[in-house]
Amino acid sequence: MNEINHKTVFVLDHTPYFGISCESPIDCDFIKSKVAVPPISKSLWTCAVEASVEYCRIAYDLFPVGKLIRFVVSDTAAHIVNTWNTNTQSLTHILNAMSMVGVPPRQTQASDYSVIHGLRAAIEALAEPTEFQKEQLAVHAKSDCFKLINRGRVICITSARDDASMKSLEDIFRTVLVQQNAISAGHKEYINIDQCHLVIINLYPANMESMVSNRALIEISPILLSEIHSNKANTISNKLTHLILPHFDLASTTVTGIPMKEEQNASSSANYDVEIFHGRTAHSVFLGTELVLPHSLKDGSDYETVTLKWCTPRSCGSSEMQPCLAQCRVTPVDVTSRPSSCLINFLLSGRSVLLEMPKKSGGKITSHLLSAHGGEIFIHSLNTARSCLEDPPAISEGGGGRVTDYRIKDFGALMQQHRLVPLKPLPERQPDEHLQKMRGKLARNSRYWPLTLGRTVLYNVRHFVEPLLQLTQKPELSEEEKMLCLKSIYNLSQLEERQEVLALPNMGHRLKGNKKEEQYRLLWSELETIVNCNGASPAHKAIVGCIRECRRMYPSADGADPYDKTHGGTAEGGVAAAAAAAADAHRASVIRATTDSPMSPPHSMGGTTGTAGASGGATAGGGSSGGTGGGTGAEATSSSSGTSVTLAVGSGGVSVGLLGARGTMGSGKKGFGSGGRSLLDVLASTERAISQKRIDFSGRLCTPSGQVAKLYSHVGAKDADGGGAAQGRPADVK
Repeated sequence: MNEINHKTVFVLDHTPYFGISCESPIDCDFIKSKVAVPPISKSLWTCAVEASVEYCRIAYDLFPVGKLIRFVVSDTAAHIVNTWNTNTQSLTHILNAMSMVGVPPRQTQASDYSVIHGLRAAIEALAEPTEFQKEQLAVHAKSDCFKLINRGRVICITSARDDASMKSLEDIFRTVLVQQNAISAGHKEYINIDQCHLVIINLYPANMESMVSNRALIEISPILLSEIHSNKANTISNKLTHLILPHFDLASTTVTGIPMKEEQNASSSANYDVEIFHGRTAHSVFLGTELVLPHSLKDGSDYETVTLKWCTPRSCGSSEMQPCLAQCRVTPVDVTSRPSSCLINFLLSGRSVLLEMPKKSGGKITSHLLSAHGGEIFIHSLNTARSCLEDPPAISEGGGGRVTDYRIKDFGALMQQHRLVPLKPLPERQPDEHLQKMRGKLARNSRYWPLTLGRTVLYNVRHFVEPLLQLTQKPELSEEEKMLCLKSIYNLSQLEERQEVLALPNMGHRLKGNKKEEQYRLLWSELETIVNCNGASPAHKAIVGCIRECRRMYPSADGADPYDKTHGGTAEGGVAAAAAAAADAHRASVIRATTDSPMSPPHSMGGTTGTAGASGGATAGGGSSGGTGGGTGAEATSSSSGTSVTLAVGSGGVSVGLLGARGTMGSGKKGFGSGGRSLLDVLASTERAISQKRIDFSGRLCTPSGQVAKLYSHVGAKDADGGGAAQGRPADVK
């Protein structure tokens, strides 16, 4: 109970100014009187007392113990209304004391009326320990390391001329707070104030304009927070009703569609709405994606309320009870209204009411239950997911369970990877050093971990990316491990290029018709998420960049290319385009280095790249490899705007070079790679074109350059030996 709302002190200004009318007339009608009664109007003092007492009622209803509220009336001196003793913490005691205080006199000759007397008394009240704090001090009296945290809130309802007067009031309060802490240090009956929240409400009649402006919560000093609200007297009740929500962490719920019989006509009924306050936990426990709390702004107020629909009431028997996630006390906002009274009496009679809320996918779901226990009304947040009592999930085939695709082996491997063994304590070893490291590792590797195979695409095709899933769990990757991960990514990209359908189980709502595009879109997205969660090293970032380049060839779910920004015409777009070109070249080179054999012939893309780079304004040498003896590496050179990548693969030391250059368009022509097609696209299209061509005959392929190819080489040799060619012989085929 060390929260700041454990102690609350109301300081009510009882100066003569608060005896004036609030200028909000109330019409009164008397049934048996024929004489017209003029409208009446409350005083500022009456408005302040009613609003503060209503604040107190809500707090007492929802928190029977632990939340204490004191009242201080300030005029020529400070008058203490009640103490921290629980016997004085009741509405009856407070109202009786306020009736004795009465409305402040309108005319008086005394000049020492001030609200500062009450603020001094409020600070002294915060320094006094409550019964709970006294018990804590007694229990830990012999402990040197125990420190009691004393925090509280002061709500001052007063009236000031302008902002300068409010600033002066805050300065005086801060000075008195520091002085009180100095006194508490040498006084056994007082305790130090560690934090104080000052809320100043400026009150003025409804027909006037205030020179005091509202100000949000700010930090005046390390131990003092302050905020200012300026309100008309007839709206002070709504302001305090709004402030109590964050002060005590409450939420508002409006129950709609409550059928009630009319008081004048019992044969007919109408639907009414009742607003209730309760703990915020009743709403915050719903974190699922299928549920949407219908928030709306309440009329005449500046706070939100959740609207839930009334369902058919039921008797509150043990067989009707449902498992719930949270339970909070409730209290009606307008306790004197007839609909609120009917609802409270209905629930106290032993009936329970179910409340409905809408779902994202359409329809409604029963989310809350109103029921009374021991004379107190509670709101229960029902479990909207699978009930552990009705449908227990089964790991293996068994009665009562429908979930059978848990990742059991993966979970066992996860436990094996994060298993701890006890170590002998050593003086030079810090305690819990390895425990903290393992916690960090476990948090990193379990940040994204689907429980079932039906909720993941990647782990159903893990044989394609198995090295990547294992290696990226390390905090750092070597160059060889990085290349293995890139190879897995490019192999997966080739599967997508060939439009192979992934063999997946029934994915439920995750896939729309099991389309190939949807499968690969989810696969790339899941792969990028896992690598991002596993680490942030340069190797991890390079792998993530490679994944994004592979995803770039295929549009996102909305049909747009998420990487279109790299093809813009701005300066930023040019830089991004150069980086994308380097990634394209790197990607294509890795494909060749991991798929071609060391004795592969020179690739047709070597000359194309060099030509394209030259047309873009960069000088490049085409890639080549040694035909005999193997071992000559390819070199690629480009200007400052280009990027050269050289990879060494195989035992023979054969290196494959590939250039991705994006120079300045000096000639006005579009450089290679600056459009929508990447190097991999060009590579794939070139290979398809070559495969569709007719295979040339062996004579031309084996004939050295500069000599004439012969279709029948042995026939030509015999004719030469016989002394000449026959007359009329056709020319050799060229």
